[in-house]
Amino acid sequence: MVIYMLRNLREYIAPDELKITITMDKVNILNYDRLRDITDKEISFSKNNKKVKVVGKDLKLNKLLDQEVLIIGNIKKVEIDNG
Repeated sequence: MVIYMLRNLREYIAPDELKITITMDKVNILNYDRLRDITDKEISFSKNNKKVKVVGKDLKLNKLLDQEVLIIGNIKKVEIDNG
């Protein structure tokens, strides 16, 4: 239980902070405000004045919830613009 709490401490401290998790073929984004653009080559989001752009090939929204999205495909890069 203690290990679980330490691993997720950041979520307890800032539960609405923008969080991006990247794996080889997936990008999970939590707590975004707005979905900006969707194409098979680029998907972008914003949170306050921060912008996130996922670039690749054959990109698809695998899971789309209120403030969470899972992007799958051939991920080339993830760009973050802090405004």
